[in-house]
Amino acid sequence: MSTCNIEHNWFTNLLTFGLCCGLVISYLPQHFRIINARSSEGFSPLFLLLGTTAATAAVLNMVTVQSGVIKCCRVVSLGTCLEITAGVFQLFLQWLLFSFIFVLYIIYYPPHLKYVQLSIDTHDSRPPTHFKTPVKSEEWKLSIALAWTTIAHLILVSFTTLFLLSTASSSPTPSLPEQLSSWATFLGVSSALLAAIQYAPQLLHTYKAKVVGALSIPMMLIQSPGAVLMVLSIALRPGTNWTSWITFAVAGIMQGTLLTMCIFWKIPQRRLGIDDFGNPLFGSGVTSDGEVITTAAPPSNVETDAQGGVTVTVIEDAEYHAHGNLVGEETPLLHGPGGNLKGRSSRRWLGWLRR
Repeated sequence: MSTCNIEHNWFTNLLTFGLCCGLVISYLPQHFRIINARSSEGFSPLFLLLGTTAATAAVLNMVTVQSGVIKCCRVVSLGTCLEITAGVFQLFLQWLLFSFIFVLYIIYYPPHLKYVQLSIDTHDSRPPTHFKTPVKSEEWKLSIALAWTTIAHLILVSFTTLFLLSTASSSPTPSLPEQLSSWATFLGVSSALLAAIQYAPQLLHTYKAKVVGALSIPMMLIQSPGAVLMVLSIALRPGTNWTSWITFAVAGIMQGTLLTMCIFWKIPQRRLGIDDFGNPLFGSGVTSDGEVITTAAPPSNVETDAQGGVTVTVIEDAEYHAHGNLVGEETPLLHGPGGNLKGRSSRRWLGWLRR
């Protein structure tokens, strides 16, 4: 039980406590941003998959390398047990907060991007008519598939870790058994590799979109420099090695790159007259060529949502049902005011039921 002679390191404990508070504070702006906008547009599903799986591997790596220390909870006080497992809790909290972004991404995926749309030219002065089809878009199908892949990865690596820990020696030992050591190295290296390529699809997605989207700049402003403290906190924990902290060092560098790109796209937005999602602001802007553009407010007879993020869907549903009722030579050209109002009301309810 030599490993249970715990040395109390108040600096490490204070650093871990501060980082846990910082993690919650840093992720809250991102969570609230998606919920308030009611849209997760701007995220790459591959970025979320790689980030979640990397965080999963990092947590289980920490559980594995500190398994001997964790077993000391059987013979030490509750306060000491909480102290020696604080590193595991810190990584678990980071995994939980990032995984919640993936959950919000699925919940608030923009409705107008879920299904393939067809545009039919009316061959007159009116704009093209947009029809929503029952065919799922490629990105939405990819998002669903990656969400299930993330769940499958969590179940597989968790089961493997628990199996190896349960079959290992029941008493704490100074060094890990060979099987646990190999598994911990695999988890640490795979987590670092996933973190290294995690930001590649998001960087490419943001570069192509040329807008910030639902990404939270305040979150990245807190987390990018905080990665240094995260690495230091893990490195000072007993039983950890480079495989435990390399993930967060790589992720910090890549996140700093994404932050720089988002700031680069954020600065000219007002000049171009667009918001974070690329939607035109009411007023005027200047294009990159110096051309002045003016955006008028939407016509009063168009129904819009207060949140703005689902406006397109409402318009498409209205157009779909409106034009669907006008097809046919026997359809009367004139409608009474009462009947027209009743028809629009029923079409609005049908539009919501079709979503």
